[in-house]
Amino acid sequence: MKFFEILKSKKLFFFQVFFTLYVGINLIGGERGLISYFEKNAYEKKLTINNLNLKKKLETVEHKNKLLSKNIDLDYLDTLYRSKLKFGTKDEILIKLK
Repeated sequence: MKFFEILKSKKLFFFQVFFTLYVGINLIGGERGLISYFEKNAYEKKLTINNLNLKKKLETVEHKNKLLSKNIDLDYLDTLYRSKLKFGTKDEILIKLK
C-alpha cells in the first residue's frame, strides 16, 4: 500500500522520468532518430555518387551518338570498326592482347 501512496504523491516526478526516457530513446534509435539519420545520410551520398557516374556514362554515350549521327566522324568510325571487327589493311599486323 505504501508503494501506491508513493506513486500517487509523486505522479509528476514519475511522468517526467518516463517522458524523458521516451524522448531520449526515440531521439537516438527511433525511425527519425540519430542512427536513422546517419544511415539515410550515407545512403544519400551513395546515391549522389551513383547519379554522377550515370551522368558521366550518359554524356559519353551522347558524345558517341553525335559522332555517328548527322556529321559522321570518319576517324571515330575507323577506330570503332577496327576495335570491334578486328579489321585492318593488308600491310598491317594485328596483335590480340587479351
